[in-house]
Amino acid sequence: MSSIISQSAAALCISVGSFSDPADLPGLAHFLEHMVFMGSEKYPAENGFDAFLKRHGGSDNASTDCERTIFKFDVQRKYFREALDRWAQFFIGPLMIPDAVDREVEAVDSEYQMAQPLDSNRKEMLFGGLAKAGHPMSKFFWGNAQTLKNELREKNINTYERLREFWRRYYSAHYMTLAVQSKETLDNLEEWVREIFIRIPNNGQPRADFSDLQDPFDTPDFNKLYRVVPVRKIHALTISWALPPQGKHYRVKPLHYISWLIGHEGAGSILSLLRKKCWALALFGGNSESGFDQNTTYSIFSVSITLSDEGFHNFFQVIHIVFQYLKMLQSVGPQQRWEIEASEFHYQEQMEPIEFVANICENMQLFPKEDFLRGDQLMFEYNTEVISAPLRLLTPATANILLLSPEHDGLCPLKEKWFGTQYSVEDIPQEYCDLWAGDFPLNPDLHLPAENRFIATDFTLKTSDCPDTDFPVKIIDNERGRLWFRKDNKFKIPKVYARFQLLAPIIQESPKNLVLFDLFVNILAHNLAETAYDADVAQLEYMLFPGDHGLFIRLKGFNHKLSLLLNLIVDHLANFSTTPNVFSMFIEQLKKTYYIILIKPDQLGRDVRLQILEHHRWSVMQKYKVIMTDLGVTDLMDFVNRFKAELFVEGLIQGNFTSAVSLIGFFHSPPAEPPVLFRVVELPQTHHLCKVQSLNKADANSEVTVYYQTGLKNLREHTLMELLVMHMEEPCFDFLRTKETLGYQVYPSCRNTSGVLGFSVTVETQATKFSTDFVEGKIEAFLDNFEEKMVNLSDEAFQTQVTALIKLKECEDTQLGEEVDRNWFEVLTQQYVFDRLNKEVRHHINIDLLIICATNHFLLVLIFIYLCHIITNHFCMNLFVCLCYIPNFFVRLNFNYYLFMYLWHNTNFFFFLCMYVFIYLHIYAMYPNLFISVNILFIYLCHFTHFLLELIYILFYFYMYATLLMFLI
Repeated sequence: MSSIISQSAAALCISVGSFSDPADLPGLAHFLEHMVFMGSEKYPAENGFDAFLKRHGGSDNASTDCERTIFKFDVQRKYFREALDRWAQFFIGPLMIPDAVDREVEAVDSEYQMAQPLDSNRKEMLFGGLAKAGHPMSKFFWGNAQTLKNELREKNINTYERLREFWRRYYSAHYMTLAVQSKETLDNLEEWVREIFIRIPNNGQPRADFSDLQDPFDTPDFNKLYRVVPVRKIHALTISWALPPQGKHYRVKPLHYISWLIGHEGAGSILSLLRKKCWALALFGGNSESGFDQNTTYSIFSVSITLSDEGFHNFFQVIHIVFQYLKMLQSVGPQQRWEIEASEFHYQEQMEPIEFVANICENMQLFPKEDFLRGDQLMFEYNTEVISAPLRLLTPATANILLLSPEHDGLCPLKEKWFGTQYSVEDIPQEYCDLWAGDFPLNPDLHLPAENRFIATDFTLKTSDCPDTDFPVKIIDNERGRLWFRKDNKFKIPKVYARFQLLAPIIQESPKNLVLFDLFVNILAHNLAETAYDADVAQLEYMLFPGDHGLFIRLKGFNHKLSLLLNLIVDHLANFSTTPNVFSMFIEQLKKTYYIILIKPDQLGRDVRLQILEHHRWSVMQKYKVIMTDLGVTDLMDFVNRFKAELFVEGLIQGNFTSAVSLIGFFHSPPAEPPVLFRVVELPQTHHLCKVQSLNKADANSEVTVYYQTGLKNLREHTLMELLVMHMEEPCFDFLRTKETLGYQVYPSCRNTSGVLGFSVTVETQATKFSTDFVEGKIEAFLDNFEEKMVNLSDEAFQTQVTALIKLKECEDTQLGEEVDRNWFEVLTQQYVFDRLNKEVRHHINIDLLIICATNHFLLVLIFIYLCHIITNHFCMNLFVCLCYIPNFFVRLNFNYYLFMYLWHNTNFFFFLCMYVFIYLHIYAMYPNLFISVNILFIYLCHFTHFLLELIYILFYFYMYATLLMFLI
């Protein structure tokens, strides 16, 4: 796009978090993070800041960690100064009125209820409970209705006063770091920050410091085996060590180095050996750098392994392989490696402004000034002693073992207090204690990674071998497929994005074929994992995943070696094979995957909605029934052979490549016709209700979605729907969450189901609080209320939202990936409107026709549009006639502005027509009815030749000039 507009953004980090919660008020820090949004002394409206951002194309968020709390927002540059002032009031004078306190507790409680079914949260809560008494890790960080309301009433504690007290103590200026990003000058930004944020109070008290609470897990309960019943039907093993805090070693990053080796998936790695034994599907090793994993009191290093059924039954052998690998690392010592991170940092793409400032303001709490921008990314130094120190501590004697399996159900008598996690505790068997305490032998299959052939060394920018284009062009179009290409000349980085979809009609023939297709993609990824892992280490990202109608392949990274990776994928696809053991392992894994979808309300809701809307869509339940039958390797290979025979490939390549590059191996497959995707059901014009009972009876979470279908629509109507949903977002949040307190997640959505337009309103709630019928009724009540608001919408408010949507669509891409995602959507949906954003912006002249609805002359305008359409189809004439009959002068000005923009993009007679608009603005706005016949005749003549048009223009200009003089006299 020609415009280079980007969002302005700000983020503020406070060095206080859940570690500072009072002992009698668990979750207070998290609750305060919610409450400061609920109006301020200067701007008292609840959700006023959110409403302001929605009007001006912005967004915001906040998060509370163990020792830090981060607030962030973005907005159009024009409104950044005002947004900063409104946002700063969170920290200058928040209201936190008692009524809002009571209501927002319900939102916090809903967030807690939604977190309960997630095994990751349950593991953290259980693990934190192993800390020494008095250590803050043992606190309940989330907060809920019990801790923030019910218990406080019983104890006669005033929540409002305690919130105020906590805010005064910890929301102090000297605890805060601020980052802002905008295209304003640095001088302006500094002036704004000083003017606005100088009013944040500074209490002068020392910040909370927990660094003296070292070794929190040095307890007898830590070095044991914990068996846990998970929510999901998975087998998972986590081995964890609590180490001294490693933040001070950020220049060496010892845990990064160790995690690179532990998490390696190539030959000689832990996962490589476990996969060969069919004991594991995935492995993660390292430290997530969240507050839970790393803070001023400790650092966690963990190895998490997703086990197969066979791996679960041999989990002690799996643990032994991990300990063998660690012993091998300790014996050979650290080996230097850091060139990959340096290259990636040097050529990294720009982040979204809101994410960038959030990252920087947190870095400002952690690193000295010279490393604010790079302290979390680079390995500055190589120091063998610093790396060896934590490596030596990763011993069997200090490890905690957590084993999750549905087979533990009924065998775990203990229950964690807050999340209700069932678990048991046992000592590690003596035979393994004795084995690991001695000098056990190493496994010869475990060794350090070999040299990586995928590491890029050529970072030169390619010279284009074809004319530059603003949008992708087809460089291959034949019976085998289509390939779109665009050489990047904007971001100028030595990287490439490549996307492919491999379509085949066989996939949708039956639920059995869909299951076989899922198996094929999973096993293909498994076959690739070891040989392609070096590419991943070398920052060449790849992903294979099954779509509804084909296999999707996504690649991204330095262009120098990307073709090697694609060729590797093509070879594995062409020569696909599997073994009975691997096949059985993924059968069991896929059963668990389908089950997980079925027990999650949001995923099940999506599946049911699409099953209603799409012809011949097979449900997850049908797939689950199929996979429980007797499938074999022969079934899979027959399917794969048919799939490869029917392939139609479509791809998109963008970046530092030439059009002649040989990333076209897919296009040598046998000829095939592009398959028809799916058709959408036209819903009858009546109310329909579909209820599905949750399969997880222990999960109180419910999801209610009210969906409205409007049908096949054009680009203009899609833009109108976007505008409608933008108008709806803040009122929806305010009505259903803030006032009705129905749930934490409340949102409207614009739905585009294969070109069929619709919108929905979704509320994620809890059955223990509200019935789904009650929630649906409240959604309908909101929509009635919203309709009234739209009828009474002022011209100014409407135009503000239109402008916000235009500015959002005019925002420049911050990285090549955003442009690729947009273009890939066009390829994926086979619409190919690559200049969609430009057209949508131009179509906002049509959107302004909605303003007419707010006038008393709507019917009259419609009649004139119809009459003018009979005379001529010329779009401009219709608009000019409409303009003459809009009584509101400012509305006419808005129309003319967008008409001016439309003509800029759509006419060869721009100079003539913009002059006409200029005259119209100054004369016709005052006397619209006087010249209606002249308008009609004048626009009609636009169909004549350019010569005649110029002549008419000269005559008409003098006529108008004389008329103007007459009126002045």
